[in-house]
Amino acid sequence: MEHVFNYSILIVVLPAIMFLILGLGGKYMKPVVAGTLGTVSLAVMAVLAYMTAYQYFFEVGKSAEGIYQAISVFNFEWLRFTDKLHIDLGMYLDPISVMMLVVITTVSLMVHVYSLGYMKGEKGFQRYYAFLSLFSFAMLGLVVATNIFQMYIFWELVGVSSFLLISFYYVKPSAVAASKKAFIVTRFADFFFLVGILLLSYFTGTFDFATLTASNAAICVSSTAGVSFLGMSVLSWAMILIFMGGAGKSAMMPFHIWLPDAMEGPTPASALIHAATMVVAGVFLVARLFPIYYFGAPEILTVIAWVGAITALFAAIVACTQTDIKRVLAFSTISQIAFMLTSLGVSKFGGHEGLGYMAGMFHLFTHAFFKALLFLCAGAIIHAVHSNEMDDMGGLAGKLKITCITFGIALFAIAGVPFFSGFYSKDEILAAAYEHNKAIYFVLSFAAGLTAFYMTRLFLRIFFYEKKHYHHEPHEAGPAMAIPLIILAILAFGAGYIPFGNFVTSDGVPYDIHIDWQVAITSVGISLIGMGIAFRLYYKKNEIPDKIANSISTFYKWAHNKFYFDELWLYVTRNIIFKRISATIAWFDRKYVDGFMNSLADVTQAASSTIKNFQSGYIQQYALVYLIGALILVVGFGGWLICFICK
Repeated sequence: MEHVFNYSILIVVLPAIMFLILGLGGKYMKPVVAGTLGTVSLAVMAVLAYMTAYQYFFEVGKSAEGIYQAISVFNFEWLRFTDKLHIDLGMYLDPISVMMLVVITTVSLMVHVYSLGYMKGEKGFQRYYAFLSLFSFAMLGLVVATNIFQMYIFWELVGVSSFLLISFYYVKPSAVAASKKAFIVTRFADFFFLVGILLLSYFTGTFDFATLTASNAAICVSSTAGVSFLGMSVLSWAMILIFMGGAGKSAMMPFHIWLPDAMEGPTPASALIHAATMVVAGVFLVARLFPIYYFGAPEILTVIAWVGAITALFAAIVACTQTDIKRVLAFSTISQIAFMLTSLGVSKFGGHEGLGYMAGMFHLFTHAFFKALLFLCAGAIIHAVHSNEMDDMGGLAGKLKITCITFGIALFAIAGVPFFSGFYSKDEILAAAYEHNKAIYFVLSFAAGLTAFYMTRLFLRIFFYEKKHYHHEPHEAGPAMAIPLIILAILAFGAGYIPFGNFVTSDGVPYDIHIDWQVAITSVGISLIGMGIAFRLYYKKNEIPDKIANSISTFYKWAHNKFYFDELWLYVTRNIIFKRISATIAWFDRKYVDGFMNSLADVTQAASSTIKNFQSGYIQQYALVYLIGALILVVGFGGWLICFICK
């Protein structure tokens, strides 16, 4: 069966080739040629991804029992450690990896097309498309990895790609600072990920996903049975460390601080990396290892659920106070990713009990389209008014009609308005939470209401509120930017009508989605209340928002400043890590490590100073030493000879 999907290898290989072509030869090409090459390459990859998805889901993916099975397209040994433990490289297809192939190539293609207009005339245009190809290669390699170490390799490559795209405007200090912040924070989290991988592989003797998750993760449970540390099983330690890596990449608390600053990169790159693909890598990681979490470390799923719920509420509150439109969307992304992780955290395995797993993946799928649409709409708005700030916007509904309509569709989707995609996926998350943990359900419901509020606030502040006088009359973007908006708007509306449960479930068995109308009606009511309040406050300019902000000035200030998490991290970094931990290590290094090496150098230097006169270069000195040495030998030999004769 594997040979059926041999062509799918090109989905991963093509962007790698394109990165080399554009990276090495881009400077010799005209920008339009580089952009066209990158876009055509992505179009081919998207077609191949759709072919793979069709064949997998409708032709050969199901076993005789009607269960979607994992297929290894190819797999070869790359590096061997022991008789059992080795690192392989390959391509692994199952429902979630095939779904991610469709999501990544679709959004990436829209971003490539959109960038032809948005990035036109930018210095480094060819370099930008090379970085997009590198990112696509890294993300695609991550989702089709056959083993966790291969995933980690591409995981780090995704981080490098993100760094390069965030710092694309490297002449801006803020962009350089943001890229370093993103890189350092995610590397810090990835250290725990690596430790978790090594811990898991040490006991199980394998990195292979199929082996790790087979038979309800039997090898993980049996190999770590009875082994514990600080009151927690070694498997639980491994899985929480791995989750910390996912939390860093998906910007969960307390690793969320990098994502808002990452908006310094080009807006299309924000749509690709920080909305639809890279930030869901943590969700994909938990989903990939879900059998291990559920059967081997269920208490860690509870931790994941609560981390997600708290992060969802936190990010939604902060988003209500932000005025930079990209930062509003950044905190919205954090909140929506948290919904997905919470859904996985409250899920069980198989059938209706596994609703949370299916719902989390479903929301990942729908969110990719409506959040990418929101970011690209934001790019069109920024392109028109040359500002990110809401205070510089207003009354744009009549000037940017396509952007206004498509933005509105994305708003309805993320707010969970019926008939739009977000309603169907978010409703399933809330239903799963309601069944398994009422407290988490109430937290998510409140966060969902805030989502409807701050997104409506954003929409009204941009397109209505008050008319502004613009130095340059805003106008709609060209076809290269408008067409992706329209396509994504169609997907943002219609993606919810896909019977997602028939394709992606926790155990591979198709599941018919049924709307829980009690939960659905409640969630819709909460969303409509949030949208209604925002409409009352922001449809036309008035003093009510300022009065409300002044009445809760302390809380508003804390929320506007993101509850000072950045300052807290700086304090911890400077005063604890640098001044305490690092300073102590540096003192030990200077005093003992360097001291020991310096002592060796001093001894060597002293010995050198003592014997250097033997190599003075003076012939007279050499002759004298030779004469003295000869006399000593003669006298010594004579003394020995006399003693010998006397005997």
